[in-house]
Amino acid sequence: MTSKVTYLGELRTSSVHLQSGTEILSDAPTDNHGRGEAFSPTDLLANALGSCMVSIMAIKSKDLNVNLEGSTVDVTKIMQAEPRKIAKIVIVMNMSVAADEKTKTILERAAMHCPVLLSLNPDIEKEVTFNWK
Repeated sequence: MTSKVTYLGELRTSSVHLQSGTEILSDAPTDNHGRGEAFSPTDLLANALGSCMVSIMAIKSKDLNVNLEGSTVDVTKIMQAEPRKIAKIVIVMNMSVAADEKTKTILERAAMHCPVLLSLNPDIEKEVTFNWK
């Protein structure tokens, strides 16, 4: 098992990562009967994409002797009403370093092959922008 999810009531869950013991709370969003006091499950999915992309870039950057520390990812999730699902995820990668064109291409290609991106339903529109220093 990877994690254990416990329903806490009032549309809130606790997810525990079994290897580390780290806990993540999720709450239904306010537009879907929740309190919006934590990430919603769909927020977590969209956030996983940004986290995966920058992590894959960081793995590849070690081979290139480039330090991506301080880079940020802006994640925007856009929901569709009927059926209720994620329609679009907008990812803006704000890279903390300057890089030559070859390095940018290698790192951007790595990001576009992250496991989360490859696992998402093709019906979800993905808009990705890379901003280099």
